[in-house]
Amino acid sequence: MADLTPVMKKFILHWGEMGSVWGVNRTVAQIYALLYLSPEPLTADEISETLAMARSTVSTGLHELQTWGLVKVVHVLGDRRDHFESMSDVWEMYRTIIRQRKSREIDPLLAMLRKNVAEADKDDAQIKEKLQDMLDSLETVMTIYNQVEQMPLETLVKLANLGENFGKVLSRLIKS
Repeated sequence: MADLTPVMKKFILHWGEMGSVWGVNRTVAQIYALLYLSPEPLTADEISETLAMARSTVSTGLHELQTWGLVKVVHVLGDRRDHFESMSDVWEMYRTIIRQRKSREIDPLLAMLRKNVAEADKDDAQIKEKLQDMLDSLETVMTIYNQVEQMPLETLVKLANLGENFGKVLSRLIKS
């Protein structure tokens, strides 16, 4: 890949910082940012050289990104090496990240709450009630999430583009 422009450098560095805030390794986030900006698939060596990272760090990062479903291996005619590219559709990227975070964070929380509510005895009535309230609210949110997850991407984008009008439309529907 050609040298990074100042704007590319800023984006990659900032995406790495945001990755840390989101609970993702900074270097993994930077690798994703580079692949997202790259006009063509890159080899691990090209990523390593461009970002001045150890090859082993890049390999580990690429593996994690593949596990999340955000990066895939592609092959280039005449080159035996693996090349990597990111999702190009940002909406699909958001959807994939949210799906993965739900699986890794929300699903275990739901399982723990269900188990604790079931195990709480009569002596823990107040605790059981609080846990049940949390479980009920989270299950309601997951019902909404599941409905949104089933929407075609086109519909979801149109819904998101309603902006402030989304609340107005929703209020009218609820009042009907």
